[in-house]
Amino acid sequence: MASPRLETYCCPNRDAATQLVLTFQPEVFCGVCIGSASVSMLLSILQLLPKQGQSPRKMPKASSSTTILLLISVCDILGGLGIIFRSTVWIGFPDFIANISVVNGTDVWPSAFCVGSAMWIQLLYSTGFWWLFCYAVDSYLVVRRSAGLSTIVLYHMMTWGLAILLCVEGIAMLYYPSVASCENGLQHAIPHYITTYAPLLLVLVANPILFRRTVTGVASLLKGRQGIYTENERRLGTEIQLRFFKIMLVFIICWLPNIINESLLFYLEMQPDINGSPLKNVRNAALITWIIMGVLNPMQGFLFTLTFYGWTGWKLNLKWQKREIPWESMSTSAVADNGYPSAIGSSVNYQSNIHDSKKTTAASSQQTDEALSMLSEGNTTNDDRLSRNSPIYQGW
Repeated sequence: MASPRLETYCCPNRDAATQLVLTFQPEVFCGVCIGSASVSMLLSILQLLPKQGQSPRKMPKASSSTTILLLISVCDILGGLGIIFRSTVWIGFPDFIANISVVNGTDVWPSAFCVGSAMWIQLLYSTGFWWLFCYAVDSYLVVRRSAGLSTIVLYHMMTWGLAILLCVEGIAMLYYPSVASCENGLQHAIPHYITTYAPLLLVLVANPILFRRTVTGVASLLKGRQGIYTENERRLGTEIQLRFFKIMLVFIICWLPNIINESLLFYLEMQPDINGSPLKNVRNAALITWIIMGVLNPMQGFLFTLTFYGWTGWKLNLKWQKREIPWESMSTSAVADNGYPSAIGSSVNYQSNIHDSKKTTAASSQQTDEALSMLSEGNTTNDDRLSRNSPIYQGW
């Protein structure tokens, strides 16, 4: 699971609330984390591999949304791998982990492992949050027809840059002046918690707003595509809206326990004695949500693949398939480039203008279909419906 308490535990003079959760049945908790992360990682990889009888997705070549969805899954898989590694070492080498709590110890490897593994988990999941925010932005830009292949470079700069910047800044504030002598006080811990939860809260607040505006733009696109708003268009708009709802539902389910747990632990930190009997229910609630975090945080990867692509099945197709070279389109283009002017005169020019007008209309409608196809990526029903309704399919 991903929590700023993992980095806080690396300090020998850690606070009592962090000590409470990380020393509560560590073998059981780490076993839960390993099981959840392993299942999620294996099923996520299974979801992403090609399947037998699966038709290739009809996506535009310059689809940044498709790349973003894949990168979100990759971040979740790598973050889950970090959870498995950390939890395995925690269970398998208890003497090694015990040296983390030694004040002014000479062995730096336990602290290096503690800080490194915690930063790896936080960085990957924080990057996944930023990519999820970029997906909402890109969906909105696709509807506004302002997105393109070049925007993926900006997304890379923003996601990786901000994730690394916030992670390093939070860690530097927490471990000042050093890991072995972390300063006591919330003034050093709070900046670390803010940098950890800032991208998470951004997704919770900004993504629903962007998704809502995207759905409104989709309705306008569907109405303007053919001038009518049929049952097919209404159903497609509803499915895109449901897709966004599922994304936010998975995100809230997987990360709401973190916010609740952090609030409870912060409340305990403010108390003079967290072991007092009046705080028993608060301690129990914090421990329960801590275990829930170990289950739900790693499962986000697999749940997101279900939301993005649906269940893709068990039968893998590992055969290498060569791409077909569009010789016909190339030859057609060559003929068009080398064609001779017709001698028929103005009537041919008039017919050519009509044909060009229809091509422009068809191209505009196809661009709309591609934008909608990006938003409904992974749903073959939607892709087929778009193909049937497109002017090219109807013989324009």
